[in-house]
Amino acid sequence: MAGTTNDLIYEVLKAVQRDVSVVRNDVNDLKHQMNAVRTHLTAIQQDVGNIYNRLGHLEDRVDRIEVRLGLVEPAH
Repeated sequence: MAGTTNDLIYEVLKAVQRDVSVVRNDVNDLKHQMNAVRTHLTAIQQDVGNIYNRLGHLEDRVDRIEVRLGLVEPAH
């Protein structure tokens, strides 16, 4: 430690501070990207739910059509 000076320690600390700043910026960017992904995932889940809902309605309609055409017996 005899050769260690305050100037050398200061330079090392400045480099560490720059690195931490870069990491902080990268983490913030990742947070924004994750929030965007979360938003898109929520939208996809809602779309899938809507598709299932529409398919259920179409299935009901097909069932009624089959009964009217006499292709199946009516369910009681």
